[in-house]
Amino acid sequence: MNLRTAARGFVAFLLSVPALQGISYWAVTYPSSNICALRGSTVDIICNYKYPKGHAVEKKLWFTNINHEPFDLKDDTDYRRRVEYICGETKCRYSSSCTGTCTLRIKDVTQRDSAEYKFRITTNRGGGAFSGSPGVKLSVTDSQVEVVILTRYRDRVQLKCHSMCDLPGLTYTWYRNGNQQHQGMSYWFYIPSEYRVSCAVQGSEHLHSPSVYAPETPSVGWTPPGVIKEGSSVNLTCTSEANPVAKYTWSKVTTGHPPGHSVQGQQLSFHPIQSSDSGQYLCTAKNDLGTTNSSSFSIDVKYAPKTPSVSVRPPGVIKEGGSVTLSCSSDANPAADYTWFRDNQPLLWEPSRPYTLDPVSSKDRGTYRCQAENQYGYLGSNSFFVDVLYAPKTPSVSVRPPGEIKEGGSVTLSCSSDANPAANYTWFREHGGSLEELGENYTISNITTELGGNYYCEARNAVGLQNSTLMFLNVTATSSSSVTVTITNVARGTVVVLLATILLVIYLWTRRKRASRKARGQGGRPDTREEPPPFPVYDNVPALTNRSASAARRDSIEEQDDPHYPSIHFSRSKNQEVPGGFAGALVKSDHTEQVLYSAINLKRPKAVPE
Repeated sequence: MNLRTAARGFVAFLLSVPALQGISYWAVTYPSSNICALRGSTVDIICNYKYPKGHAVEKKLWFTNINHEPFDLKDDTDYRRRVEYICGETKCRYSSSCTGTCTLRIKDVTQRDSAEYKFRITTNRGGGAFSGSPGVKLSVTDSQVEVVILTRYRDRVQLKCHSMCDLPGLTYTWYRNGNQQHQGMSYWFYIPSEYRVSCAVQGSEHLHSPSVYAPETPSVGWTPPGVIKEGSSVNLTCTSEANPVAKYTWSKVTTGHPPGHSVQGQQLSFHPIQSSDSGQYLCTAKNDLGTTNSSSFSIDVKYAPKTPSVSVRPPGVIKEGGSVTLSCSSDANPAADYTWFRDNQPLLWEPSRPYTLDPVSSKDRGTYRCQAENQYGYLGSNSFFVDVLYAPKTPSVSVRPPGEIKEGGSVTLSCSSDANPAANYTWFREHGGSLEELGENYTISNITTELGGNYYCEARNAVGLQNSTLMFLNVTATSSSSVTVTITNVARGTVVVLLATILLVIYLWTRRKRASRKARGQGGRPDTREEPPPFPVYDNVPALTNRSASAARRDSIEEQDDPHYPSIHFSRSKNQEVPGGFAGALVKSDHTEQVLYSAINLKRPKAVPE
């Protein structure tokens, strides 16, 4: 038989399984062998006993099977002030036995009170003691709400309240956020909801079941705390208050897109974490009563610069005088500072700005690279060549072999210029046009005096052109056996005056001689004449100036008394023209005029017949 016993507003539920123990004169019986009680309630455990007539009862006590020897619960510190014996009067009838009842009342039961309880009676006669066995098993439990979805309709679920002591005839009271709602076995619950729902067995309303509710907003943490560095191990943990316990899902959030791939579990682990793992993460907690998302959680992975990349603006050909900006970029956290190098030499520049060449110079041509650095490391870019195109600089010219240039020899003119791309060269003779010869070197074989003069070269490339300064070639004529007088840069009029002066001296000298002879023929003696010395011959004399040559000839003529007619011999070098009427050759060039006079040989004449 099933019973429900209530005392002072507390309820205990007894499962009635009759137990009869003892011989015909001794007996202890328990109406219920199992009792289920709610935590905090008051429980009554009842027993019936009998003993032989003629015995006097000396002691009655309750004890548990935990003790090896019967120990009165009233003396047990765990039960002190919580237990009470309620025993009735003993009745002795006409039969041979006496009977009675005794109830153990335990207040404010806890789960530690769950045990097997027994009653013991002791009489005044030796051996007069008896305990009923087995005793009564007490189970103390909480009221529990079991979430059973009996019916789902749109955003509602039906909840059922279930107790471990689920005996027939129990009724339940439902509460929402602590406020009583109604009584019944079930309750309709709206999801998602911020309400917390609980229930209690009627009659024990102060013993509410744990509330059931949807997950609260999850919180996210990570271990180990502090800065997250690439290559380390990191664990993210999501927690949320929920009943029933929530299940967790992790997802990475991309701005403007729904969450991507998800991972189940309360923890999200990175072993090791990579720079690509940086980003926003979302944790979702879900149970049968609702779903709640955490706030976005940011993972900021710190790492050294990755391989820097270099760009050149504007792209394409770089010409001298233009503007070029070199930019260096690298994936790094925190952002990297940059150092620029040209031909492995550091350049002074602000570390966070692109490197600008404005204007670009030919000196900026070279091999560049940049180095990215932050507090976690540094890394250099690949080297790249900046090729600055520029027009030729002023060419430099030279002649080989150096020194005096003699007629008939060979000379090589060389021209060089700093240019990018390399220049092409063309040689020119001043006022003479192009020599129609391309190349850095220009060779003149078997040079003549006519080829003397000013030369220059032109250096040209796709960017521009530049001319060299003038280079003068002074070609010396080959010497003959006669005296050669070379006058450089003397005006043609000066030469004519010099020749006229010489002829005039000869003419005057001749007339003087004739006059002298005429005077002697009129009164002088032939045998008294002094034989004049031979007329001097000027052979192989060095080149003279205009004044010294004329004076020498005048002095020589004045020393002679007899008239002798000189013979004038004009000799010329190869490739020289001799102008008509003059014993000389004029070689023309673009800048100089050279007059080469042949030797004047004066020979003594034979005797003139009288």
